[in-house]
Amino acid sequence: MSALNDYNIDIFKLSNETHNYQFEIDSAFFELFPEQIVEQGAGSVDIELIKSDTLIDLKFDINVTVRLECDRSLEPFDHKITSTRGLILKFGEEEEEIDDEMVIIPRDKQRINLAQYIYEFIGLAIPMKKLHPKFDNEDDSDEIVYTSDKEEEKQDNNEAIDPRWQALRKLK
Repeated sequence: MSALNDYNIDIFKLSNETHNYQFEIDSAFFELFPEQIVEQGAGSVDIELIKSDTLIDLKFDINVTVRLECDRSLEPFDHKITSTRGLILKFGEEEEEIDDEMVIIPRDKQRINLAQYIYEFIGLAIPMKKLHPKFDNEDDSDEIVYTSDKEEEKQDNNEAIDPRWQALRKLK
């Protein structure tokens, strides 16, 4: 758990102004979380923290390269993630998550740990369909075939249609 402490920021002593932090991310960071979305990666996260009397506004600039496994070929490949995310920590009575971008924290909170937020923001930036870059040049048309050649021949041949439906063809 002491490795998680590397991502702590003492907010109690901070003045009401803008503060900048940089955290280095490596594979040891991803091992801190049991539900590993990513097992390997490296990069940095720049954080701009703007503190005021009522809230803390955080801006995360994430520049990380993660190792993913291709969904099609199961080959490992490196995927570059560049993302900017925001988070507002509002001072209140007790800790509560309002939505994805706003969390209420107690007024007397001494420090915040940003590791979980960084991990979640990296996880959100991973594409749903993970394809190796060698598949980038392929035609990505997910074309669905509804009929076969035999069915098309039957439709073109009016004699193959049931005579009871022939009256409906006249309504066109």
